[in-house]
Amino acid sequence: MYVQDLVQAQANARPDATAVAANKRRLTYGDLENRANKVASLLQSCGAGPGVIVGICMRRSVAFIVGALGALKAGAAYLPMDPADPAKWLGTLLEESGCHLVLTEAGVEESLPKGNWTTILLDQGGYIASCPAEGAAAPTSTAAELAYVIFTSGSTGRPKGIEITHANLLNLITWHVRTFAVSSADQATIYSSPAFDASVWEIWPYLAAGATVHIVDDSIRTRPDLLRNWMVQTGITIGFLPTPVAEAIIGLQWPAETSLRFLLTGADTLHRYPGPDLPFTLVNNYGPTECTVVATSGVVTPQKNPRELPSLGRAIQNVRAYIVDEHLNQVPDGSCGELLIGGEGVGRGYLNRPELTIKKFVRDPFLPSENGRVYRTGDLVRRLPDGQIMFLGRIDEQIKIRGYRVEPGEINAALNRQDGIQASFVAARTGQAGDVRLVAYIVTSPFANVQASALRNALSQCLPAHMVPAIFIRVTNLPLTRNGKVDRAALPEPNPENTLPEERFELPQTAVEQWLAGLLMQLLRIPRISRHDNFFRLGGHSLLGAQLIAKIDERFGVELSLRSLFDHPTVYGIASEIDGLVRSKINAMSDEEAGALLDSLSGGIAV
Repeated sequence: MYVQDLVQAQANARPDATAVAANKRRLTYGDLENRANKVASLLQSCGAGPGVIVGICMRRSVAFIVGALGALKAGAAYLPMDPADPAKWLGTLLEESGCHLVLTEAGVEESLPKGNWTTILLDQGGYIASCPAEGAAAPTSTAAELAYVIFTSGSTGRPKGIEITHANLLNLITWHVRTFAVSSADQATIYSSPAFDASVWEIWPYLAAGATVHIVDDSIRTRPDLLRNWMVQTGITIGFLPTPVAEAIIGLQWPAETSLRFLLTGADTLHRYPGPDLPFTLVNNYGPTECTVVATSGVVTPQKNPRELPSLGRAIQNVRAYIVDEHLNQVPDGSCGELLIGGEGVGRGYLNRPELTIKKFVRDPFLPSENGRVYRTGDLVRRLPDGQIMFLGRIDEQIKIRGYRVEPGEINAALNRQDGIQASFVAARTGQAGDVRLVAYIVTSPFANVQASALRNALSQCLPAHMVPAIFIRVTNLPLTRNGKVDRAALPEPNPENTLPEERFELPQTAVEQWLAGLLMQLLRIPRISRHDNFFRLGGHSLLGAQLIAKIDERFGVELSLRSLFDHPTVYGIASEIDGLVRSKINAMSDEEAGALLDSLSGGIAV
């Protein structure tokens, strides 16, 4: 039985039980099965089946789950795509994958690029509703057939499609359900973007076990306090959160009694241990997309005076973890080496990239008789005395930004196509808080008038937001080592003299703008900021936005919405919003209260 069979078994046994919840909307297992069968029937009539990849470009939604299950029922594999990514990027994924069928939804269809594919709109009525729930015969799937394909950044400027089979996915599901004792009583979360492989983990183990999955609303995704409150009120029992969000939420006060049993995290380096009073178990997880989401997992216990960061845990069931030297010989425990992953989680390879597959998916040197393969992760680790694995860094130059894997070479390729750029090098800079930022070092042509805002706009047309550098630094040349490689240690730190200017620079003027500029320079770690600079184009994101909102509330006693931050992202715009909120607050006060508030704000608000 494969994932679609497991979900069907739940629908047959408990058709009226809730499968998916999104705000006030509920979809039962019976409805999920019925709608997915209709989608499968339509897809098969369009030629979908084994060996065919169906693109799904949708937001986190009930419709996405229906579409993905429908593709699996049709015998096809699904390719999840984030509609927030640039049209050019989406077009590249569709071309690379050879998709000729794309499922999408209202509000997204218009942003999809045109190409050699048919777009199918999943709506509540229309021709999807008219499709038979039991039409074409369900194909016989085999363990080696593809279940899904997910693309990650490629070092050559070309994205890599990772092929994951039904056998790979079934091993993940079986391990997860068994390890966390998942049952029909569980309430789980869907937090991740569909294009992020963690979404696979957030959906299928729970639906296979008959649990209910709740889609986290965008309004609370970046607010740890609101997210905590929602998880408690909803009765969430198991949830996954990306590392930065998990670190923030475990630092909050939790009620002594909560339904939450396990909080799962991963996708980035965990820097924080849970406190002794946390009423649930924190589990750290690690796994490249090539190895079906999770390869190692371990409970993180409270530590009074930790000497090291939390570990990556141990290999999950039917997965092998080797630590080797450059000759693929195992190193002694405690020694540093590259992590190789073998076993049933190792994917089939890279889509239409045989040369890269051969390079990264190699024969298992320690089990030659079984003809198994291992994936070379490029991650440097060491094994601790208790058998757990500690992450140390990367062999190559690959960077992780907020859980996304980024190949700097892909950004360099995009930069070097811009007018006035002779050479470029993208590196990561880690701040005091442990967050990672992309910094682009550029060599420009003589007399070229290159501006940061223009570069950001150009890159935003072809790269996802997490791949657009936050800072651009102009250098006369890229420093090289004796081996001819860029000397990272010789690259300068950002400063006002070398940082590429924005289109127009104007100093913050009002007291609120000046206070805000100082705060943003700290949060974004940039040497200066104009009153017209865009928070998001300078490298800001939703998590930093939540910190900014909290600081504004602490200073001025008003709560700026995340929507307002998106609508008015400049220093001038944010300051104007603060002014308006404070004025409204003052107008509702007595003269005495208003005077006290103005005194506490040190005259920062013009009234």
